Amino acid sequence: QVQLVESGGGLVQAGASLRLSCLVSGRTFINTVVGWFRQAPGKEREFVGHITWTGTSTYYADSVKGRFTISRDNAKSTVSLQMNSLKPEDTAVYYCAARTTVTPEYNYWGQGTQVTVSS
Repeated sequence: QVQLVESGGGLVQAGASLRLSCLVSGRTFINTVVGWFRQAPGKEREFVGHITWTGTSTYYADSVKGRFTISRDNAKSTVSLQMNSLKPEDTAVYYCAARTTVTPEYNYWGQGTQVTVSS
């Protein structure tokens, strides 16, 4: 089992920065992928980006590319989502999730952390 716990959400003004952290615990392997998702009220869950547990592979959705950065710290077992130039449309509950490189399904999810961006 893999457990994930998000933290770092809050209320900020447009243009501000915020850093979310995902603490990953349990049995992790070199083929683990950690992704970030978000869901705003009344909208479908949206993929934000992902990073592999090993290597340097990252991928971002077009909506956040150039503003958000995902990083990994294996020593601390954390994956971070650095969010810059935040916009009101970034307001959502943000989740981290985990899967393997051989399956497209994210089977493990955190509880989510609220990010609210005011104009």
